[in-house]
Amino acid sequence: METFTINDEFIKLGQVLKAAGLCGSGVDAKYAIIEGNVKVNGVQELQRGKKIRPGDVVEFNGKQIRIESK
Repeated sequence: METFTINDEFIKLGQVLKAAGLCGSGVDAKYAIIEGNVKVNGVQELQRGKKIRPGDVVEFNGKQIRIESK
């Protein structure tokens, strides 16, 4: 499992996918989420603007990313 560090209290799900390199663009992230291909803490998530906080685990395309804070 990889980690992704954020500086703020939260980051939006679409931003995590793009910034962590799981999706090539924000549009790709949008469609991945809308199509139900993304899980947050093991639960399918359909909201692009879902607030992701430290400790959350985002899953997409066979990869898991744990969110950490600085």
